[in-house]
Amino acid sequence: MKIDLTNRVAIVTGAGAGLGREHALLLARLGAKVVVNDLGSDVNGRGGSATAAQQVVDEIVAAGGEAVANSASVTDAGQVQHMVDQTLSRWGHVDILVNNAGILRDKSFSKMTLDDFRAVIEVHLMGAVNCTKAVWEPMRERRYGRIVMTTSSSGLYGNFGQSNYGAAKMALVGLMQTLAIEGERYDIRVNCLAPTAGTRMLEGLMSADILDTLSPASVSPAVAVLAGEAAPTRMVLCAGAGSFEAAHITLTPGIHLGTDDQVVHRLARRLDEVADRNGETVPSSGAA
Repeated sequence: MKIDLTNRVAIVTGAGAGLGREHALLLARLGAKVVVNDLGSDVNGRGGSATAAQQVVDEIVAAGGEAVANSASVTDAGQVQHMVDQTLSRWGHVDILVNNAGILRDKSFSKMTLDDFRAVIEVHLMGAVNCTKAVWEPMRERRYGRIVMTTSSSGLYGNFGQSNYGAAKMALVGLMQTLAIEGERYDIRVNCLAPTAGTRMLEGLMSADILDTLSPASVSPAVAVLAGEAAPTRMVLCAGAGSFEAAHITLTPGIHLGTDDQVVHRLARRLDEVADRNGETVPSSGAA
């Protein structure tokens, strides 16, 4: 199956470098018109410059594609709405949103300030909420949309020193799960990407040898598939170094222990049985 994004319009946030840059370049090569959004800040979210986004646009245009730079902060709902309005004015529709923008403020929880916790939540979670909210109605009206949230193994499984980042990334999985259900009738398909790539955000967290094997470009095919016509919905797709896996939130069969005043003791004795993964399922929704 070939992915053809001709005449599709994509917004990619955090697209001035690393993963976002590679996502934007690949979507453009596959035919999409691309809004390259990047605030131009450092990895901690400080500073700003339009240069990075424009350089990616220049690469796309030089290769024969169509793109425009945008420096809106995803944390500012007004700026995000203006970005989407400009996109609609220029190209008439928005088909694809890749929520990739992010920052790091890594410290152990005991040393982390609440300001650093909130800053990461604001960019990763609320930034994705702001962007998704701005494209949701246009996508509903056209009855078509492809939205990619960027989660992480740090959210799915935890990672030392990343309580803020992990909380934000797991929250995006919950957001995706619900929006996929709400968007289904409008052919808005919402998924999560869990990338592993050697970007500036991982410098210091992994050795140079490992980073060299984890090119950002090796992740972007997953984004292209999630942005395509035949995209799945409610999927957590893991990608890195040419390897792809799907992560699931499952439910064990469990056991019924009753409701009398001795259940606490029975539960303590049989907790291993409750946790037994044999026969586990993936619920269709939280109401299932």
